[in-house]
Amino acid sequence: MKIAIGGDHASPVYKNSIQSMLIDLGHEVIDFGTYTEDSVDYPDFAHPVAKSVVSKEVSLGILICGSGNGVAITANKYPSIRAALCWNSEIASLARQHNDANILCLPARFIDLDLAKSCVKVFVNTEFEGGRHATRVSKISC
Repeated sequence: MKIAIGGDHASPVYKNSIQSMLIDLGHEVIDFGTYTEDSVDYPDFAHPVAKSVVSKEVSLGILICGSGNGVAITANKYPSIRAALCWNSEIASLARQHNDANILCLPARFIDLDLAKSCVKVFVNTEFEGGRHATRVSKISC
């Protein structure tokens, strides 16, 4: 699977470790940065990840910032994006199963790296259940 990843200055340690894990699992990863812990603006990295999901250049996206909120709010401005802020594996699973989430947003300052990686594994390996959930998801767009 091809996956986009990006984040702000809170993300590099998590982003690099998650990217390596995904590559080891056989996925292709497009890294939209940032690459240092120098202060940057999270929308500058959320937009390219969201655009790559919208254009179907990638199947899924992963965004990381301090709280996860900034990148989630930015990505969710795109009509076909369903970016989910997840802080444990169960929520990551439900975001895919019930909401057909296509971008996982992680709060680097509030979960440890092992938990973040667990969320990513679950998110990438969980399918949308469809059915009654598809009806609900179809009502999200304005």
